[in-house]
Amino acid sequence: MCDPVLTPYLIGAAALGTAAQISQAKDANFQQRSAADQATQQAKATADAADQANNRANAKSPDLGAIASATEQAAKGGQSGTMLTGPTGVDTSSLLLGRKTLLGA
Repeated sequence: MCDPVLTPYLIGAAALGTAAQISQAKDANFQQRSAADQATQQAKATADAADQANNRANAKSPDLGAIASATEQAAKGGQSGTMLTGPTGVDTSSLLLGRKTLLGA
């Protein structure tokens, strides 16, 4: 059996040891989470770099022949030809609002 004088000291020492273990466990948990966060950030950075490298390697260039052909076809419609006005443009009499000048001014 234990000495009654030493019993409070032994209980205190056990409590102190338990508190130290809890503190160490919390510190270890914090360090583990910190390392996991750093690993996640590093993985994201690596994935972004790989994605950018892939985009640079597979860069698309414009099809200049198709652009020139489309421009030539559009030029055949006439200077003022659009889908809305046609080749003759807009009739100026439809722009007059009952007065002799444009927009009624």
